[in-house]
Amino acid sequence: MLKHFAWIFFISMIPLIELRGAIPVSQGLQLPVLQSYLICIAGNMLPVPFVYLFARAFLEWGQDKRFIGKACTFFLEKGGRAGQKLQSKGGYGLFIALFLFVGIPLPGTGAWTGTLAASLLGMSLKKTVFAVILGVLLAGCIMMAASFGFFTFVR
Repeated sequence: MLKHFAWIFFISMIPLIELRGAIPVSQGLQLPVLQSYLICIAGNMLPVPFVYLFARAFLEWGQDKRFIGKACTFFLEKGGRAGQKLQSKGGYGLFIALFLFVGIPLPGTGAWTGTLAASLLGMSLKKTVFAVILGVLLAGCIMMAASFGFFTFVR
């Protein structure tokens, strides 16, 4: 079982998959709900401060590099578009917009993208982490309910 918990922890850290993919895997493996939820949250949140502090600088540096340039440009543009969406819906409610952006489990709207967008917008690290953790908790609840319901129905 420890091996399965390690798998969902690491799946939760993968950009664009995050806990949106790890929670259904946990329920497919029939892992306990609460422990799976907490491990997926921890795995999804672990990279957030690093993404905030280093991703923008790395992506800007790598934009013109031969092998990584296209990927860096893609992620900068995706983060920039997400930031523009947040800012157009935000203003004073930028915190709430980030929370909802991360919390509604749609493809490409997870902690990595939300954190990158917040860093591109110049939102403080403290506000970013707080909004992202609330969003990850919400997305985790939604995904756990959907996964638990699906796998209960299938079994």
